[in-house]
Amino acid sequence: MSDIASVFRKLFGLINIIRKVILNIIFFVLLILVIGLFSAEEQPIVVPNNSLLTLNLSGVLVEEKTWVHPLDAFVNELAGSHNQIPEVVLSDVINAIDEAATDDRISGLNLELSLFMGGGLNKMKTVGAAIERFRATGKPVMTYADHYTQSQYYLAAHADRVYLNPLGMVAFEGFGSYRLYFKDLLEKLKINAHVFKVGAYKSAVEPYTRNDMSDEAREANQLLYDELWDIYVADLAQLREIDPRILSGKMEDFIAAVAEHDNDIAAMAVTTGLVTALYSREQFRQEMIDLTGLDDDKKSWKKIGHEEYLAALNGPAKADSEQSADDKVAIVIARGTIVDGHQKAGMIGGDSTAALLRKARLDDDVKAVVLRVDSPGGSGFASEIIRQEVLELKKAGKPVIASMSSVAASGGYWISASADEIWATPETITGSIGVFGMFFTVENSLAHIGVYNDGYHTTNMPVLDVTRGLDEHGKYLIQISIEKFYRDFVSMVAESRDMTYDAVHEVAQGRIWTGQQALQLGLVDALGELDDAIAAAAQRAELENYEVMVVEPDLSAKEKFLQEMFGQATALVPASWTAPTYSPLEIQLQRIFKEVKLLNQFNDPNGVYALCEICPLP
Repeated sequence: MSDIASVFRKLFGLINIIRKVILNIIFFVLLILVIGLFSAEEQPIVVPNNSLLTLNLSGVLVEEKTWVHPLDAFVNELAGSHNQIPEVVLSDVINAIDEAATDDRISGLNLELSLFMGGGLNKMKTVGAAIERFRATGKPVMTYADHYTQSQYYLAAHADRVYLNPLGMVAFEGFGSYRLYFKDLLEKLKINAHVFKVGAYKSAVEPYTRNDMSDEAREANQLLYDELWDIYVADLAQLREIDPRILSGKMEDFIAAVAEHDNDIAAMAVTTGLVTALYSREQFRQEMIDLTGLDDDKKSWKKIGHEEYLAALNGPAKADSEQSADDKVAIVIARGTIVDGHQKAGMIGGDSTAALLRKARLDDDVKAVVLRVDSPGGSGFASEIIRQEVLELKKAGKPVIASMSSVAASGGYWISASADEIWATPETITGSIGVFGMFFTVENSLAHIGVYNDGYHTTNMPVLDVTRGLDEHGKYLIQISIEKFYRDFVSMVAESRDMTYDAVHEVAQGRIWTGQQALQLGLVDALGELDDAIAAAAQRAELENYEVMVVEPDLSAKEKFLQEMFGQATALVPASWTAPTYSPLEIQLQRIFKEVKLLNQFNDPNGVYALCEICPLP
């Protein structure tokens, strides 16, 4: 027995030594980085002459980055761990391109798209428009990739020269979405899904009641995605002379085109107009060196990433020289699923987003507000809390313009509806005016394993308990509350849009529309980008000289310290340590996890949700 105890003591001793070594390594790495952070002098970022601006689009285009605790972000960077899909802020990309267009130090633009994951057709069109403005100055735009996905190629098509690896290909899969359906699984687990909805096309709850897509959902999907695909194809046809067979969406056309080139997909990409030429990585490197000259330190062409470039432009010298205007147009960003309470960036909290609108209302310098919406909706109660603050802004005499990004549907439309004007892009996914309620009970699951629920209550009013069934009275009360909420939704839209109830109901019922369709139906006022919405807000407020500001949440002293400290420390971590690489399987699993996590965000106090089921989560 003593021998066994001795073995365990030695084993625990070894584990304890390993633990101390690991903790010491982490401590000294942190210490070195912190010392380096405070001892290093502020070295200004130098923009090399005759350099290329490189757009490092690693991740998904977003309106704002999802909030991550500064310490978590630092540790993840240090360990090379990436627990979520990386994000690229759209406004940063646009600002960098537009500034570089008139910067004599920048001789051209290089699109680095190998890790780009898309992020909404309207956002990609906005980047594409900025690239076109850059090209109009006469500066060249180049891109190179081993392979191009559909999203990557959309931006690549705006370049003067598109290069492809001889073993690469350009992939077009079209637009669409697939969902997982759980009806049989729930039955096998003996879990009862109680579903309540209004709107024939409100199919958010179908995965829990069916094993396949309903005819109504298929009709809505087809209408939406066919129009988006038509826009995508039309844009490419305008940008490049591409063989129509490649974009027909018919596999027989693609097979015929490839067969003409002895089944060499890369060679086919050249002759059909998809790419300019086939280059190896070294050939592309040499061509860029010929264009910019050799950077002796990096042994490559002269270049600067767009984030470094913006940091160079926004240094202390610029801050000192700028004088802000007294009058301001404030932008409040509402991105993500709408849930109750206070939420960090990347989610829309009823309380936290309302607080941002209130902050703009109470700021005397703010004369108008643009509510930038990128959301598939969520909690009906939280949506109404936000809308009430929009109404308070209007009462205060401050115009409110809703600017729809990639998605502003269901609850996303709810918070937009009462604005003075609604602006969307042709590709915006909007509408989905409908509501549903859903919860699960497990009384049959418990009974299967011999567990039962029983007791006494002073009334026969329904008691919502996941361990008990739901009787007809409970179902009745929930259904009438859902129907009441739908009537309120439609009535609110009718009043806000100066439409009749019947006219709104005709285009509601959970139907999803593109921005172009929504304009024709009277659900939005105009088509345009964020800048157009800002201009409209300034015009309504009768402003000529004004500053645009983004309303940020107030940070505590602790949060400011951590953000400053670990944000700067992250910058000291070598880029080679943190460069993310994702397999297609990892990307799919992360997206599935993001959708499954949505179930945990159902926290509406009334259990009523205005959520677009097929809208991508921004």
